[in-house]
Order: sequence, then C-alpha cells, then structure tokens
Amino acid sequence: MRRFVRAVLAATLIAGPALAAPDLSYRVTEGQNINALVREGDVAAHLLLRNGTDPRILVAFPAGNSGVGVWFAPLATPATWRLEEAPRPTIVTAPDATRLNGIAATATIAAPRLTVRQAVLSNVRYLRDYQAVGQFPKEVATDAVVAGDTITWHRKRLDGAPGYLLRLRVLEGRIDGRAIVAGAGGRIRVAITAATGETPLHGIAQRDLLNDRAATDPAARNALAFLSYREKFLAGSWRFDTYFGRDTLMSVRLLMPALRPAAIEAGLSSVLARLNAGGEVAHEEGIGEFAVLDNRQHGKSGDGATLDYGMVDDDYMLAPVAAAYLLDHADRAGARRFLDRAIPGEARPGVSETAGAALVRNLRFVIAQAQPFAAAPRAANLVGLHDGRLTGQWRDSEEGLGRGKYAYDVNAVFVPAALEAGAQLLAAGLLDPYLSPADRDALTKAAGMAATWRAQAPDLFRVSTPAREAIPAIRRYAQAVGVPAAPALAALGRDPLVYHAIALDARGRPVPIVNSDEGFALLFAQPDPASLETYVRALARPFPAGLMTDIGLLVANPALAPREVQARFTPAAYHGAVVWSWQQALFAAGLEKQLARRDLPASTRAVLTDTQRALWRAIQATRATQSSELWSWAYRDGRYTVVPFGAGKQDVDESNAAQLWSTVYLAVRPPRASPRR
Repeated sequence: MRRFVRAVLAATLIAGPALAAPDLSYRVTEGQNINALVREGDVAAHLLLRNGTDPRILVAFPAGNSGVGVWFAPLATPATWRLEEAPRPTIVTAPDATRLNGIAATATIAAPRLTVRQAVLSNVRYLRDYQAVGQFPKEVATDAVVAGDTITWHRKRLDGAPGYLLRLRVLEGRIDGRAIVAGAGGRIRVAITAATGETPLHGIAQRDLLNDRAATDPAARNALAFLSYREKFLAGSWRFDTYFGRDTLMSVRLLMPALRPAAIEAGLSSVLARLNAGGEVAHEEGIGEFAVLDNRQHGKSGDGATLDYGMVDDDYMLAPVAAAYLLDHADRAGARRFLDRAIPGEARPGVSETAGAALVRNLRFVIAQAQPFAAAPRAANLVGLHDGRLTGQWRDSEEGLGRGKYAYDVNAVFVPAALEAGAQLLAAGLLDPYLSPADRDALTKAAGMAATWRAQAPDLFRVSTPAREAIPAIRRYAQAVGVPAAPALAALGRDPLVYHAIALDARGRPVPIVNSDEGFALLFAQPDPASLETYVRALARPFPAGLMTDIGLLVANPALAPREVQARFTPAAYHGAVVWSWQQALFAAGLEKQLARRDLPASTRAVLTDTQRALWRAIQATRATQSSELWSWAYRDGRYTVVPFGAGKQDVDESNAAQLWSTVYLAVRPPRASPRR
C-alpha cells in the first residue's frame, strides 16, 4: 500500500438507500472463505471474507469484471470472520459525485489488530494477480483516506470513467495509523461498503433460464443464476467474473437438457459475437479497466474488449455444441430464427452479421486446420498448441498438459466432432443461406475427413504399459503420496495398463499421465465396444492405477510418469491429482449417452453400468462441494477426505465458490435406479 491520508474533513461518501430485497442472495462457506453473493437489478456482487492467518475482504462485480479488495498483514493466530447479515444492494454517491452500484455489509472478526497490507481497486484480473503473485499495475494504485472512524479507498477509472470504491467504517475498535485495533471486547466490527461504476449486465430472468427438467438443487441453481446474463455467461466467481469461450460452450452443452432456448441462445450468441475474422473462438475477454490499460500498452485508446485467441480446444467445440442445439433441441423454425439473428461483432466493433454466417466462418477455419492430418495422418499434422505456449485446452495451467504439444481431447475428439457437425448441418440444409459455393464444396468433404481423424488420431495417444512395469511404478507412487496401492493393483491384475495419454510432446511421444479427458470421447464420439471397455476401465480403476477415489474422479494420475513430472501433478496443483466437479459430470453424461446405444454387447454394458454406479456414489458423497470449481484431498484413517482447494499453504491458488460448469448437475442426473437428489 502506498500511503494513508488522514483528513479531518475528507471528501464525504454518501450511501444511498438500500434496494429492495434482492432477487438472489445466498452464502457459501468453502475452506477459509466465506462467500456471500447477491444480485438485484443493476447490482451483482460477490463478497468474500478470508479467515485464518491471512485475512482479507474482497468484493467482485460482474459489471466490467471489476472488484475491490483489501489484504491485511498475516496474523499470529488464525481468526474467523462473522458476517452479521447478507450484503445489501445499494447505490453509492462517491466523493466525485458519480453514482456507483454496490453493496453494504457488516462483519466482525476476533483479531487484536488488522494492519492493512494492500488495497487493490480495478479489474478482477489485477486482484487475481495480487492474490496469486503479489503484483498489480502501478497505474491503478490508490491511497487510503482516513476520516474519523472510516477508511476509504476511491479512484476513477484510468480513462476518467466512474471507478471503484471500498469503505471500511469501524463500529467496534479504532483506527491506529494503517491498522484497525480491536475494541475492549477483543473484536473488530466493520461496516463494509463496496461499489463499481462499470456498466451493469442484464441477468437472465428465472423464467428464461431453466426448464422443468432441471434438478431442484438450490446451490447449483443459485450459482447458475448469479453467473447467467443476457450478454454472456460468467465462467466463475470471484476469479473469473467474465466470458470464457470454452467454459460457456461446455456448460451450455452439458446443461442443454435443462436450459430454456433463450439461455442456450444467449450462450451461443456470446461465442459467435467474439469470433475473430478467421473464425477462431475467443478464449477470454479483457474488459473494463483491464482493456483500458491493455489498449494503451499496445498504442491504442478506449476500452474496447481485448480478446485472447490463444486456446485451441474451443475452436472445435463450437460446431458440435451448436449442432446439438440446432438439430436435437430446437425445432426447425427456432433453429432458422436463431441462425438468421443479427449478432453484434464484439471482436469487430461496428460489424454485425447473422449467427449462421458466423458459424460458417468457424467451420471454414475447422476444415482448413483439419486438412493436413486428413491428407497425411501423422503426429506432426495434428492440431498443436500455438508456438511458445504450454496451454491450449481446459488444463490451462502451464503444467496441465505435462508440457505436451498435441492434446488428446483436441485431436482425438473435438476436431472430428467439429467436422461431423459441419457435415450434419449441411445435410440438414440449415446452413444453405450462408454458404458460398466454396464453403459448400469444403463441407461436402467434412464427413470423410472426420472418418480419417476418428480412425487414426486416437491410436497415436494409446499407451500400453506391461504389468511388470506398471505394478512397481504404482507401488512407488502410492507410497510417495501416502495412499494404499493394494485396491488399485487388485483391479489391474496382471493386465497391461492401457490408456490414452494426456498429450503428445513435440516429437510425437505420449505424455504418460492417466487422465479424465476420455469423458469427452464418451460425450462427443461413438467408440467401438472394445475401446469403451478398455478406456472406461482405465479411468474407473481405483487411484493410483486409475482415477477413482471415495471423494471423486481425479483429473490426472502421474503414477507412470517420471518423478519430476509427478512433482508437478500433486494434489496441490491446479490440474494435478485433484477433482474437478464438471469433469465428473462430463464422465457421467458420457456414460449415459453410451448406455443409450443399442449396439453394445452385454460385457460392455456391464463395464459402463458398474462404472456409472461407482461414479455416482463418489459424486453424491461430495454433494456439498459440487458447485465449487475443484477440490483436493487427504488420505486419513483409511479413507479419502475432501480438502477445499486453496485451503492449503502449498495450493497454487483457490477455487471459485460459483463455477459455471460445476452447475451442470442441474441437467446431469443420477441414473433412475439411484436415489434421486
């Protein structure tokens, strides 16, 4: 923090009357974080109070992906916040007379002293950076103003637009320099006001969000409602309160049976609006003050969104997700209306086109990228990560793909699925008004190209480790992470351990990590029965031979990888040996889709059914955490137990209390023979 300014007559801050009872208000306590989320009219906010030895107060706003936060110096002993009442939406008149949308709340903490370490008021990306690495742009730093019993941080946006405000009024205790000191009762009580001047989003009304088939899960319904807006779906709160292409597409696909058409079309439209001229899907948008600063750094002006096209998986998700809606969920007239709808060009301001024309532009990109492998199916012609990057699909931390270049899910699943979707949409005649002769000619070849990809790409990722090598490796790894090896080895027997590698490296060699991405193949492909049995078993075996534990399906198991790779895939790693809620839902939805087939022999159906039962037992055992982004685990007293991700000192970050693709259990339901939730 730069400095405190004490002013006897500081610029006054006037909070307007609280708004009526909010449309949405709920709390989630997860690990060390107390989360309170509220949405009403122009106000949507997520208040986070951090317990333990590193207390903080943070408020994130979907408007402009903005936020305000104050971090306090470490405490000698842990302390716990108590939120006295739910945050109240309010209108705030700031010292510069601008009107801001915000919240008011009151909280107490039994700590002798809270010393301000740093306050950050800006885009959530900068709050995220400060939380993760202790840095943020110096341009957005601001001083505190102290007046009597109140500390206020307030600043305009860098371009002079209405900005951000955080005020702490001490109700019990006193201000002493940069610290708040407890009162006679040994506690600190503060009134919190937080607000933003960024443009509000428009929430999707409940009547337009979910249909009657959606599960009656209050936690998931609350999270989805908070994250759903007519302009876009938010990826997760507090850390990702904005558009992410992959998150939107996968969530819409898994939620589709439970979503109303208006919600599905809002999600698809947000992706189509952000395609670049070449047809690539935008991964993440930079908006608000992040866009102001980013544009300046690149010699531009204004706050136009900056869009990241560095990911490769989302480019091939759009067509199969759109086809699922247009061909399987919408009626013919509804599909045509959607495709003929004008889509504003978020990626190209001032340019508007129909949804159909934008979708064709993406298919044009897909076909061009798929042609090299279709013509010569070898590893070098697969779709690789962009040069200089270690990320390119959903495992988007730098170690998530084990430093591989060609991701299994992109190449073995999504590229052929996109080609098949293009061929199906062409056959249905839905794209006719938007196709040039060249586009039509290219799409007539898509089905044949897809067949080549389906036949050739998966085998490049196939790994078969003989039992004589797998068994000692599993024993060593189990000892290293403190879990039993016997159940895993009993399930493996003397058979080789066969699975699809998480990726290929730059030389085309498999990265030997058992992984959950097989779930994509179950949902977006139709594997032959032998492949289904082999690769479903690979995931369903107990960890550390497979991925199954008492508290969920892990997303990665590095037991067969070198020790230096194992060290990067720990239960404290964001994409390591942890459980991601939506990956379990993906596996469950994929199993359900495959079991609906009529061409499977009894042996294959038995493998799928047994796996389905085990998976749902694990899902239901962790029901309270399902709307969270991910969680870790500990092995104690002969069993696995949930550990909230971010609660441990070694965890690289913390999870989101509301995560879009963790709400998909509203549509992904247990099999009918299992107890209903």
